[in-house]
Amino acid sequence: MSSRDIVYLTQEGFETLSQELEHLKSVRRLEVAERLHNALGEGELIENAELEIARSEQAFVEGRILDLEERLRKAQIISRNGPNTDVVAIGSTVKVKERGESDEEEYFVVGSSEADPSNGRISNESPLGRALIGKRVGSNAVVRAPDGDLVFEIISIS
Repeated sequence: MSSRDIVYLTQEGFETLSQELEHLKSVRRLEVAERLHNALGEGELIENAELEIARSEQAFVEGRILDLEERLRKAQIISRNGPNTDVVAIGSTVKVKERGESDEEEYFVVGSSEADPSNGRISNESPLGRALIGKRVGSNAVVRAPDGDLVFEIISIS
């Protein structure tokens, strides 16, 4: 499996996706099947809007199940502390300071499935995540932006 096929997840992320998959298979599938059954009993199939809604919902649920199964199959669990605290890696918590700014920012580098920038979780595939990976404390990570480069100094890695 190439690194492009790997889905990086924290243990919590893996458990969350596993729980969602179980819920979809054991609860949502049954709910959708019941809606389909009820819609089929409502008469004219040509003008049965409820049937179309139920079919769309079924397609969504089945697609999500396939997506989750694929992600979980390709999952590689990352720990909170990266494999090496000398360099930024997936699983690292990185404190940075943008050039020209006084405030430091802290980010946890995760896989794209768990990215939530507003809560300090950035993807290893994001522009900032890509710029940080492999860098050491004291070095700069440069993010190319339409208005010019953004430069972040790495303050600490844990």
